[in-house]
Amino acid sequence: MSNKRLGVVVDGAFNSGLTVRLDPGVTTEQLRIGSFVVVEGQRNRYFSLISDIHLKATDPRLLSDPPRATSPFIAHTLSGTSTYATVEVRPMLMLEKPDESDPRALLEMRRGPQPVKTIPIHFAELREATELDFATVFGKEGGVYFAMGTPLTMDIPICLNLAHFVERSDGIFGQSGTGKSFLARLVICGVIKSKVAVNLIFDMHDEYAFDKQTEDGRWVKGLRQIFGPQVLIYSLDEELARRSGRNADVTLKIGLNQIEEADVILLSEELNLRQTAEATIGLLRDHFRGQWLLKLLQMTQEELEEWCKNSGAHAGAASSLQRNLKRLQRQEYIVEEAPFAALDDMIESLDRGKHVILQFGRHNSVLDYLLVSNLVTRRVRQRYEEKTRRYEESKNPKDKPRPLMITIEEAHKFLNPAVARQTTFGIIAREMRKYNVTLLVIDQRPSSIDPEVMSQLGTRITGKLTEERDIDAVLTGVSNRNALRGALESLDTRQEVLIMGHAVPMPISLRTRQYDEAFYQAMGAPEASQGPEIGIRDLFGED
Repeated sequence: MSNKRLGVVVDGAFNSGLTVRLDPGVTTEQLRIGSFVVVEGQRNRYFSLISDIHLKATDPRLLSDPPRATSPFIAHTLSGTSTYATVEVRPMLMLEKPDESDPRALLEMRRGPQPVKTIPIHFAELREATELDFATVFGKEGGVYFAMGTPLTMDIPICLNLAHFVERSDGIFGQSGTGKSFLARLVICGVIKSKVAVNLIFDMHDEYAFDKQTEDGRWVKGLRQIFGPQVLIYSLDEELARRSGRNADVTLKIGLNQIEEADVILLSEELNLRQTAEATIGLLRDHFRGQWLLKLLQMTQEELEEWCKNSGAHAGAASSLQRNLKRLQRQEYIVEEAPFAALDDMIESLDRGKHVILQFGRHNSVLDYLLVSNLVTRRVRQRYEEKTRRYEESKNPKDKPRPLMITIEEAHKFLNPAVARQTTFGIIAREMRKYNVTLLVIDQRPSSIDPEVMSQLGTRITGKLTEERDIDAVLTGVSNRNALRGALESLDTRQEVLIMGHAVPMPISLRTRQYDEAFYQAMGAPEASQGPEIGIRDLFGED
């Protein structure tokens, strides 16, 4: 593995980073913003990121009157003498060099890289990172370490620590076409393979369960085909559930008795509810308790007017609410009354180590997605809180609930500032880590997500973003924002991501791994394939 010297430190400050003058023969085109490099100090090794690149000249006259037709010979002659280049380098971690006579140094080596507390002296050497450097910082694949991809200019696996990943809620972001669903598949496969958590996936567009044809006609395997019976399929769509070879394990029905006030308020925009809706629903609940929605939809106009007189509700508001909520009654998967047994069985399956995908099929409108996802997650939250309290009382390891990661797309619909405090997802993002429940949120507009929720996300996997507001949102609560902004803005629209946060010791830009037959085999899938192998670039174009 190359250990090429790139240059020496000539300037710097602890807060602003280091300036490195590149050696003659090292061109700026060999380097990338966000690249992982190492500064060799006298006592410490500094694992760093390139945050900026500058072109310089020793004689200002050369810049004011450059050569008219520069030949390669003249450019080579001037390079390193009259012209040179510098890079801005941001140390992210430091590791004390071993000194066998100093027990403290050996202890530091065993602890691994630590936060940066100082900077190297003048003329410290900057060099390319080696495979050993990457392994020292990011670990080697196996166990809880999952190879997510390779550096942009090297072919060395970069690993996520999945045990750390599922400890907190996380986010996958990127503009349309950057392959967010594909990135989610990669991460979820790693979680299933390593058994660090179970997954509950709200599959709005049927992306995750079975093979999916890409825009160029190729096929990519779904989680059920890779992991078999470890993955259970629940479906709202009876027709989808009965398809040969792609059938669901359970067809889920939602009862009007299961829909609560908060579920309806979350749908205010989709159902075109008036501002008076919340007050009217409150009066209905006071009178009919858990049957409020069923009673409202069953009442005739005369009965509704009579109820309004007795309760003090506004007749026009109640009539409008009834008319708008009848849209729920017309959904095929909604029945008058349904037991909670199916939802509880789903939760028990999760507790037994199974992974659950809830498919929406034809019922994939925003209304369906908001209603069902919030309702199901609320039940999950209630049961996990009960399980956690039982474990705290018994202290029996058998009672401890398995860590659960809930995956949602279009996350801003649940987590925007207007509704984040009302939805179950907002509560989970802020409070449920202590109950072993976290979120994996997927969205193309992170600026639309409540800043408090964004600040709670432990790890962020980010593809290309161009909107300033979205870039600022992704970098909320992150140190060294300017350096990471440059790395984020320099990403390609396909295949390249920036990973930062709790699951990696330092931010890193990488090219995501191939999603092909070799990957399926690494995950333990049967050798039979549903179609030809597919490379990572074949998937982009999906969102």
